Amino acid sequence: MSGISRELASRIAHFARFPQTGVSLRQMVEFGQNPSQGTLLRGAQFLHDELPIRLAHRVVELDSLPENLNQMPSVLRVKRMYIDSFNELINFPKASERIREAVKEATVQGTGDQRHLPGNQHNPAYQESPRISSSHWIPSIQHRYHYEVKPTELPVEVSEYNRSFVQTLEKIKRRHDPVVTTLAQGVVEYKQRMKTRKIDNHVQHFLDRFYLSRIGIRMLIGQQIELNQHQQQRQRQQGDYVGVICTHTRVKEVVQEAIDNARFICGDYYMLMNVPEIELHCPRELEFMYVPSHLHHMVFELLKNSLRAVVELCGDEADHYPTIKVIVAEGNEDITIKVSDEGGGIPRSAMEQVWTYMYTTAQTPMLDPEFDKSDFKAPLAGFGYGLPLSRLYARYFGGDLKLISMEGYGTDAYLHLSRLSDNEEPLA
Repeated sequence: MSGISRELASRIAHFARFPQTGVSLRQMVEFGQNPSQGTLLRGAQFLHDELPIRLAHRVVELDSLPENLNQMPSVLRVKRMYIDSFNELINFPKASERIREAVKEATVQGTGDQRHLPGNQHNPAYQESPRISSSHWIPSIQHRYHYEVKPTELPVEVSEYNRSFVQTLEKIKRRHDPVVTTLAQGVVEYKQRMKTRKIDNHVQHFLDRFYLSRIGIRMLIGQQIELNQHQQQRQRQQGDYVGVICTHTRVKEVVQEAIDNARFICGDYYMLMNVPEIELHCPRELEFMYVPSHLHHMVFELLKNSLRAVVELCGDEADHYPTIKVIVAEGNEDITIKVSDEGGGIPRSAMEQVWTYMYTTAQTPMLDPEFDKSDFKAPLAGFGYGLPLSRLYARYFGGDLKLISMEGYGTDAYLHLSRLSDNEEPLA
């Protein structure tokens, strides 16, 4: 592992041998309802242990990529981000003995008064067996995300420690904002170096694992930051939000916002006076526990693809475009959103390619080395990341995204979202 000290490389390798601990959406909500400073400290202790493990897994994998890819300038920048964040976390001080003892005394120990959080279900997106090398000893780690802490008076040092840890998390989150697009740039550099237009399955599977891990890391960090802010400011606590999670996500409102945004982007890009209509069929009162920003991102990407297909099939000077339909169905296990267009469809020979990173018919942009936007703000249309990333966001909480296409007619996209919210993170 070049560019870092032997001691730091050894610590990264050590942490990468630990298994990662998955957390479900429902557990995050149960844990975060009306959190006390003691509960937040328990969450901070979990992240202080867990985040270095997850970061170390990714650093080791980045370092072990095929030589031509792991030496690309943009890939090296991403690896440096992860190393810097790992180093920052392992050097962040542990809570003092006084703080630990105070919170330990307030922690519910007995089974009589303890609120048990629901267990996790296996995430269907995680089909691989844990990749454990027989040449490495994998130590066990006794830590968990959820503890019941009584709302008792705690030393002021507890809230000060929580505030300091959140400041570190905010710094890490900002540092990692451009990871998706920077790594995408690294793959562009790799393709140019190798003089190829496609990436192989090894790189494809690596990107799936890496980006899925990033979603999980940002989810845990974002949740801890929001819970602390809500606890201090007492804002939105009586509402539907627990951290970044909305316990009553109103599906129709989120989908309609995605429709409005997608139509605006389409009209602006093609300079249309007559933007294709999008017809929404959704039960007005339908709601479930989810992260609204994730839902908006996925639906927006599907609509953007449908709008582009329809406009490019009919031409940007057409008087009329076929209506795109969005149908939302409510089941016992899933909420399913179908996006149907008449944009000419996708040939069967190209169906697998639509899930491949860098597969796009748009021109791939070159990013400035100082580009620092997150994946929600970046120009991903030119990287061919919209569908693969949307499928990962769906799978992260136990859902999925599937396409059925009729070449010569159009495409139906089915976005399945688990409404049970008890799937563990698909960690690899």
